[in-house]
Amino acid sequence: MKVGLEVFLEKHTNIVKGQRVGLLTNLTGVNHQLEATIDLFYKHDAIQLTALFGPEHGLRGEVQEGQHVDSSIDSYTGVPIYSLYTKDKKPNTTMLENVDVMVCDLQDIGTRYYTFIYTLANVMKICGQMGKKVIVLDRPNPINGVSVEGNLVEERFRSFVGQYPMPVRHGMTIGELSVLFKHEFGIECELEVIGMEGWQRGMFFDETDLFWVPPTPNTTTMDMCLLYPGTCLVEGTNFSEGRGTTRPFEVIGAPFVDGRKLATELNNLSLAGVLFRPTVFKPMYSKHAGEVCEGVQVHLANRIINPFEIGIYLIETLAKCYPDEFSYITAGKANRYFIDLLAGTDDLRHQVEQGNTAPFRESLSASAQEFITIRKKYLLY
Repeated sequence: MKVGLEVFLEKHTNIVKGQRVGLLTNLTGVNHQLEATIDLFYKHDAIQLTALFGPEHGLRGEVQEGQHVDSSIDSYTGVPIYSLYTKDKKPNTTMLENVDVMVCDLQDIGTRYYTFIYTLANVMKICGQMGKKVIVLDRPNPINGVSVEGNLVEERFRSFVGQYPMPVRHGMTIGELSVLFKHEFGIECELEVIGMEGWQRGMFFDETDLFWVPPTPNTTTMDMCLLYPGTCLVEGTNFSEGRGTTRPFEVIGAPFVDGRKLATELNNLSLAGVLFRPTVFKPMYSKHAGEVCEGVQVHLANRIINPFEIGIYLIETLAKCYPDEFSYITAGKANRYFIDLLAGTDDLRHQVEQGNTAPFRESLSASAQEFITIRKKYLLY
C-alpha cells in the first residue's frame, strides 16, 4: 500500500509548484522507509517549504499531554515551527503570512478524544478565511475504518477533546474526516485529500506493511489504541489510567485498590474480548506519581470488542467498589467535570452516581447508527 504522502510525492507535487508550502505534521509523518515528511519536502525541488506547524505534543512528539508547546526554529531545516497547541489552538494570520497552501500529514488514532483532528479542523477554518488551500495526505485509521461506537457530543459539552457531534470511535481516516468537517460542520475552505492506495477499511494498522510510529508518548501499541476509546474515560477520575508506565491505558489503578478484588469484579461481567489481570505498578509521572498502585491490566483476547462500553463498565465498577475514594476531576477555568467532556454528556456521570449505566449503554447503538448514515457520503475507500 501507499500512504497519501507517497502518492502525493509520486503524482501530485505539481499542485504546490511555485507556492509557499506550510506543513502541519509531527513525527508520524514518514514514508515506508521512515523518511520524514519534513525532510522529503525540504529536499524536493518542486516544494518550497516555508513553515512548519505542530499539534499537541509538539512537532517531534516529545511533550506530554496538555503541556504548552512553544514555537521555535527547526534545527534541521532552519524553517520556523509554529505551535498550534497554545491558548487559541489554531494558527493566526501572522503564522500564515509566508504560506500559500497548507499540507497536513498526521497519523490519527481513530478516537474523538484525540486532538489532532481538531487541530486540522481549526487550520481549515483559518485557511478558508484567508483564501489558502488545504491538502490532507491521508493515513490509515489504526483501529480499522469499519467499527463505529459511542454517543454524539452534546453541544454544551463540546471541547478540544470533542469539538463536533461525533461518536467516540468514528471509523474514518483523517482525510475522510476533513471532508466531513467541511460539509457537515460548515468549514468553508478549498480542500483536497490525497488518498492512500491499497488500504482496506477492515485493516488494523499492524495488518498493513507500515511501521507504527507512536504519535504521542502514550500511544504505545495496537492494544492501547484499541482500548483507548474506553479506558481514556479513566482520565476523568482520580484513578491512574497508566500514564507514566509502560502500559498507558492498559493498566488502571490507584494506591487504595485491591487488584484481585477489582479483577474479579470486572471478569464477572464477562465482557466480550477482554480479560482483567490483577497487577501492581508505579507511575513515574501523572496521577499517583511515585506511588505503588494496585489495579488491573486489560488484556485483549481478540479484537471483536466494544471499547467504549468496556470503559463505561470500568468507570461504573470503580465507583461501586470504591465509593469513598472514587472522585471526578475538573478541567479548565470553568471547572467542568472532565468526564463530561470525554463522554460528551453528563448522562454517564449521573448514571454512574445512580449505580446503573444501562440506559446510557443502550442508547449508544442509535447514536452510532445516526453517524454511520451521515459518514457514508464521505468515505473514500
